[in-house]
Amino acid sequence: MSTNEQAKAVWPEGYELVVLDEVDSTMAEAARRAAFVRSPTWILALRQTNGRGRRGRPWADPVGNLAATLIFKPAATPADGAKRSFLAALALYEALSFYVDRTRLGLKWPNDVLLDGRKIAGILLESSGTAERLEWLSLGIGVNLAHTPPRAPDADFGPVSLAEAIGQTVPQQEFLTVLADTYATQEDKLRYFGFERIREDWLRHAIKLGEVITARLPKENISGIFETIDIEGNLVLLTGRGHVTVTAADVYF
Repeated sequence: MSTNEQAKAVWPEGYELVVLDEVDSTMAEAARRAAFVRSPTWILALRQTNGRGRRGRPWADPVGNLAATLIFKPAATPADGAKRSFLAALALYEALSFYVDRTRLGLKWPNDVLLDGRKIAGILLESSGTAERLEWLSLGIGVNLAHTPPRAPDADFGPVSLAEAIGQTVPQQEFLTVLADTYATQEDKLRYFGFERIREDWLRHAIKLGEVITARLPKENISGIFETIDIEGNLVLLTGRGHVTVTAADVYF
């Protein structure tokens, strides 16, 4: 990171930080602390022993990789809270661009970040509340900073680490400072401009936009041209039977 970029990496005002030497899962720790959180709080684990990804899949966490969760209490419905995955993806894109050229990065629906066409980061959301209002929301973020984990059996592309890409290891707390700053910027954009601005920014960095992709659902696969995401963050495909909106799926190329 250059001197100018280091100057930009300032911990954002109004956000707290908890650093743990070891924890089972930063997401589990966030849930345990939820009742006592007063300000948005990042929880960073220097070692995580039982990380997990989407759909309960295990998340490999070699020491040196980032395992962090932001827990906060947005005044939002569950649907609006779910849109924070796009904010997190954009924040990761901006944070990683401190270290690599932007042309090497891309966003994959719904919540992956790719570097050189391989997965470098993932995002997991959990929440509690009613159908009308969230009590709390946690954003779990894993980034392969130091080590490249094994490729998942069902993945159509492999993982990559930042160290592999740039030839040096970025410390966890340094990267989290950059990420916390870029995430706070995304929250400001959401507050002032609404989700449409977030949507436009995300689409600008989306990979395979305008190309044929496949959304794998529990009972069927849907292939079509990736046209856009709608204002709710759903995937919109143009298929042989017209436009199809996908709310949740694994996407393959």
